[in-house]
Amino acid sequence: MAKPIDQLKNIRFQKLEEIKKLKINPYPARCQKKETISQALKLLDKKVAVVGRIMAIRGHGAIQFLDLIDETGKIQLVFKKENLSFLHSQLLILLDIGDFLAVQGQVFKTNAGEISVLVKDFQLLTKSLRPLPSSWYGLKDVEERYRKRYLDLIMNPQTKDVLNKRAKIIYTIRKFLIEEKGYIEVENPILQPLYGGTRARPFRTHHNTLDMDLYLRISNELYLKRLVVGGLEKVFEMGHTFRNEGMDKYHNPEFTMLETMEAYADYRKNMDLIEEMFEYVSLKVFGTTKLLYQGTVIDYKRPWKRIKLADLFKKNTSLDIKDINTLEKASALAVKMGVEIKDFMTDGEILLEIFEKKCTSELVQPTFIYDYPADFYPLAKQCEDNPKFVESFDIYVAGLEMGTNYSEQNDAQILKEAWKKEKEKAQAGNLEAQKLDEDFLEALEYGMPPTSGIGPGIDRWVMVMTDSPSIRDVILFPTLRPER
Repeated sequence: MAKPIDQLKNIRFQKLEEIKKLKINPYPARCQKKETISQALKLLDKKVAVVGRIMAIRGHGAIQFLDLIDETGKIQLVFKKENLSFLHSQLLILLDIGDFLAVQGQVFKTNAGEISVLVKDFQLLTKSLRPLPSSWYGLKDVEERYRKRYLDLIMNPQTKDVLNKRAKIIYTIRKFLIEEKGYIEVENPILQPLYGGTRARPFRTHHNTLDMDLYLRISNELYLKRLVVGGLEKVFEMGHTFRNEGMDKYHNPEFTMLETMEAYADYRKNMDLIEEMFEYVSLKVFGTTKLLYQGTVIDYKRPWKRIKLADLFKKNTSLDIKDINTLEKASALAVKMGVEIKDFMTDGEILLEIFEKKCTSELVQPTFIYDYPADFYPLAKQCEDNPKFVESFDIYVAGLEMGTNYSEQNDAQILKEAWKKEKEKAQAGNLEAQKLDEDFLEALEYGMPPTSGIGPGIDRWVMVMTDSPSIRDVILFPTLRPER
């Protein structure tokens, strides 16, 4: 027995054959378009030529109404039998929701007050062979929206609005960095012979001609620093980064990241840069610094809160993080607080895990947490008053970590020793430990000035600024499990 969808498709295929019998090309290459629908809505009593997709069909007999949409809006089409040729009358009854039309006619206001086009002529541009969902909001499987984003965009105006705002956010970040701050945008390799710049598991591929393995980048950081060594003092890249890790509402293995490097800057200057940039973006894109996220108003107005990690740790645990200075003490505290740890973790890594699990949920308004345990950030410069910590800060908004940033380690010898410790961690079972990069160390030995960079994840920023519950709502085609 045929499925309902197959029955509906068969009807449309039959209509397609009827259209062909009328000697009408159902898929022409060219069309007449002079106005967008949003423009046509403002041209009362004027002749227009618009194009779009049919989204509704009403009426019959002497008069028929269709709703036509393009990316700018929706307009009603009015077809009167006396205005149509016999051929057009035959074609009209073969149209379906989902078909594309080009329409020429005069804009007028109906008795009901609706701006419409009185159609004088029209052409079929594309015959749709599969019916659109009748009720997209009623889908039980929300993943279907992500799998078939093209249908989501057609049926759900909110999806298109979020993705338009994403484009504006990204454009405004670029405008801020280039025009307001004098940065140069660069493009670094995505395929890298050695991955680095953070801790993460990479995706690996193979280049046949060179017969060598390559990795999809997990960060742009080390290449940006090479450019600073070369004399470029303010550089940034915004592009895709790849990490072979888990997926949830806050993580996708392919995501968009902004990374900057600025010579003669430290991490405190970059706190200023971050809060200025996102206040600027909020005002330019949304017209306000106060945006709603999941029922809570987030205010991006400067200045943001700045809290030392040790102080927030003490507030939540009643313990001084500096006193937990051995692996045994850190492990015992993790057990006491119910935080799962791994055998290869150092005391600093355990403390950071405790902090992230137990101390960050209260960070709703934009907040900088700074001075992190050195164990986790070999690429950062140590704090002068305590080398167990580094000049690093994370951005928190709505309890979410939005990006890691630090004063960059520019002493090649110190960095080499830190990377040797990373190798020991890898041997102990840490699959995310950083790799020693001899080529980068050689570049560093030529001299890199005091430098600092930022690394906010763009998808999470868009997610929070557009009040989207999942990162999948702001990525056009997120990574998904196979249906079978």
